[in-house]
Amino acid sequence: MKLSILGARVIDPASGLDQVTDIHIEACKIVGLGAAPAGFVAVDSIDAKGLVAAPGLVDLNVALREPGYSRKGSITSETRAAAAGGVTSLCCPPKTKPVLDTSAVAELILDRAREAGNTKVFPIGALSKGLDGEQLAELVALRDAGCVAFGNGLESFRNTRTLCRALDYAATFDLTVIFNSQDHDLAEGGLAHEGPTASFLGLPGIPETAETVALARDLLLVEQTGVRAHFSQLTSARGVALIAQAQQRGLKVTADVALYQLILTDEALIDFSSLYHVQPPLRTRADRDGLRAAVKSGVVSAISSHHQPHERDAKLAPFGATEPGISSVELLLPLAMTLVEDGLLDLPTLLARLSTGPAEALRLPAGKLAVGGAADIVLFDPAASTVAGETWLSKGENCPFIGHSLPGVVRYTLVDGRISHQA
Repeated sequence: MKLSILGARVIDPASGLDQVTDIHIEACKIVGLGAAPAGFVAVDSIDAKGLVAAPGLVDLNVALREPGYSRKGSITSETRAAAAGGVTSLCCPPKTKPVLDTSAVAELILDRAREAGNTKVFPIGALSKGLDGEQLAELVALRDAGCVAFGNGLESFRNTRTLCRALDYAATFDLTVIFNSQDHDLAEGGLAHEGPTASFLGLPGIPETAETVALARDLLLVEQTGVRAHFSQLTSARGVALIAQAQQRGLKVTADVALYQLILTDEALIDFSSLYHVQPPLRTRADRDGLRAAVKSGVVSAISSHHQPHERDAKLAPFGATEPGISSVELLLPLAMTLVEDGLLDLPTLLARLSTGPAEALRLPAGKLAVGGAADIVLFDPAASTVAGETWLSKGENCPFIGHSLPGVVRYTLVDGRISHQA
């Protein structure tokens, strides 16, 4: 199908393009920016005056919950929610049931994602069998089955020698390893950031050092082994400072932060609402400011939703007995636009952190608007407002932002030139 998007403000962070122009699409590809190519006659068109056209958002951590946790979500429901948030490419973590440590599980996820057709899905394989941190998973077989990177989530390797060998092996095959740096012993039993808020509420704390101790170790192992590394879900100002120092030393490491960590602090827990129960925990205002500065400077090149949908019962128990996580992928763009509204980032920089940055971190074929490239595009109205929860597509309603008015409305999400979401 031949489609023209007419009169949009086209922002492509990868090339620096930012101008009002047209986009022409044919056979899943962008065939023209500006004037239509010779002989091109559009079958359909979108009047995009007043809208922004940008590369489809790339989210590096969206729990699809399938296979194994169908009460929390499915590939169909969560990719539909992602498309509503402007996402065209997403990575799903390996914590499924069974764990994503075999080719069969990877192929199942990819097959069902293709059937759903809402977004492109790139699985993250388990670094160790069963995520138990003891035996290395079949990384090359998982790569061949479609996994783009490997990680163990918050399930840490208890033996550093085993972890080092795993990194050596991954480096041999130029595989990317994702670290969620949190020291198991320092974090064990904790529910909130160790500080005045946790003390006031009587909640067991997780100190900042749970992140920084593990992060320092992981960075040294990355330097020793030469593995390609991405650090995910950073929460502390000192943590991003360690990443900045590593980058200054020449380590080719990248990092992401959960969007909600750029908005919320541990003060949100004051009413014991389990909607704010996340792991790693929300930290202080100073930490939030440090994360924001790192995103602005580019030390942290990717903002992700870290979407974790839950069934209603998972959040109804007393705070300490609830399951951690926030469902937010379908609000990814409107929530991120609050950072522009607050003056933290300009729009092109924000879009870079939501598309080009994450795509480059994991070497994904996404995050650009280029002639000959895939027509993965988000069209949004920056002047309109989204009322969070007015429509809700994710199975998980565990979102503290429901009911809030947020800047920006996703009007269209296109995957390979096909409309996968229309407001």
